Amino acid sequence: MAGVGGDAGPAAGGRAGADGPERAGGAAAEQPGGGHGPPPAPQRTETLGFYESDRRRERRRGRAEFSLLRFLSAELTRGYFLEHNEAKYTERRERVYTCMRIPRELEKLMFFGIFLCLDAFLYVFTLLPLRVFLALFRLFTLPCYGLRDRRLLQPAQVCDILKGVILVICFFMMHYVDYSMMYHLIRGQSVIKLYIIYNMLEVADRLFSSFGQDILDALYWTATEPKERKRAHIGVIPHFFMAVLYVFLHAILIMVQATTLNVAFNSHNKSLLTIMMSNNFVEIKGSVFKKFEKNNLFQMSNSDIKERFTNYVLLLIVCLRNMEQFSWNPDHLWVLFPDVCMVIASEIAVDIVKHAFITKFNDITADVYSEYRASLAFDLVSSRQKNAYTDYSDSVARRMGFIPLPLAVLLIRVVTSSIKVQGILSYACVILFYFGLISLKVLNSIVLLGKSCQYVKEAKMEEKLFDPPPASTPGKPSSKPQSKSKPSQEETLSASVTSQPSHQKENVIPLLVTSNSDQFLTTPDGEEKDITQENSELKHRSAKKDLLDIDRFTICGNRID
Repeated sequence: MAGVGGDAGPAAGGRAGADGPERAGGAAAEQPGGGHGPPPAPQRTETLGFYESDRRRERRRGRAEFSLLRFLSAELTRGYFLEHNEAKYTERRERVYTCMRIPRELEKLMFFGIFLCLDAFLYVFTLLPLRVFLALFRLFTLPCYGLRDRRLLQPAQVCDILKGVILVICFFMMHYVDYSMMYHLIRGQSVIKLYIIYNMLEVADRLFSSFGQDILDALYWTATEPKERKRAHIGVIPHFFMAVLYVFLHAILIMVQATTLNVAFNSHNKSLLTIMMSNNFVEIKGSVFKKFEKNNLFQMSNSDIKERFTNYVLLLIVCLRNMEQFSWNPDHLWVLFPDVCMVIASEIAVDIVKHAFITKFNDITADVYSEYRASLAFDLVSSRQKNAYTDYSDSVARRMGFIPLPLAVLLIRVVTSSIKVQGILSYACVILFYFGLISLKVLNSIVLLGKSCQYVKEAKMEEKLFDPPPASTPGKPSSKPQSKSKPSQEETLSASVTSQPSHQKENVIPLLVTSNSDQFLTTPDGEEKDITQENSELKHRSAKKDLLDIDRFTICGNRID
């Protein structure tokens, strides 16, 4: 027993001695207060070396796995998930759909706007002479019935007589301008010089259109202003001569434009026509990469409508002059037809591309063009109201910069010089043609008025048509209580567009009436900044701007930046 115990003791002691340092070291490491210190430095160095060798082996393995074949395999098989950025791709798809809708919506607006310009243009040839005749008849026959009214003529009749007299005087003045001499003078110039001249004429036309309507409005207001008010102007006669001079100069300007276009049509290599068409594409560069809001785009759309309609009239003048030179040979019309189609197609393509990219870069939806069309329709309907303060042709002129008087003077001058009327049959044809123009004007007006009422109802703007005018200081609510029993809006709308404007009493000071469509199409203008205490009242101002406030900030529909 002693031997066994003796053998077991040394063995156990040996195992204890062998395991003793490790256990003691572990115990010392676990017990901070133990007597043993940290493990020896050689053991930690061996551990760090083991980890470094593992890293080196991993690097060598990665370098061995990195090869051209593996890279090509990763490029061919790698994947990605578009749904992780769903909002971005949905927005891009909507932009594509918007660009696809732009041609249709834009041409709807252009179609409606061109017929508005046509209605105002036909008014000069059809209804204006009849209205002038009725006004002169009233003026000459009024003494026979006694002077019952303080006014000899109503303000609208005075404006009609002024328009008719300006038209007749400018027509006779245009007879002193030789179209043939102007044509040969322009044809003798070089192509580059003609290109520069045509660009200068476009700029001058916009400037004339911007300032011309102001001249005519100043004349109309000076002639119809109530006599009780203190006159702070130079008189009707100087305003009248200014208006005649403006219409005459603008008509000559448009004649030079038509002559330049005629030279381009008749050039042998069509180089000038190509350069003039390429000038439209330069317009894309000048407008696409600018920041546009809804207001600016609306003004540009109106300017494009006016420009397109003016180009149609210029092409008509070119065709009349060419047909006259070839003795009205119908075969020559087919020679001109491809060039005419080319000019019209380039104009449409430029407008579509320009508006598509403007809406894309400025995040404007295609539905805005229906709002623009409703605003134009509102102008037409509001001019038929009882409290109308302007004629719809003048409203179109102010909105689009299209003034029909100079263009009408030029067209009458070209038609009378190109077509010779001789014999009773010729005069009968002229009378029938005049009645045909009246029928076209009436039909066009009826269709436009019906469509305008439809667009106004779709835009829910009919309530704005019947807002009572302010009876006191502008900005203060009317103190008159509204009647409880009111007719339906549809009945009032249909009745008001066919009734005559009501005449205000002369003892009431006329107020500045603004179109109710000013409150329709608006664009947020951002938060107003408080610079000083004097500008604190700007906080109460609406943060939206008028679409119709184009007189102070635009030239023919283009904002002055």
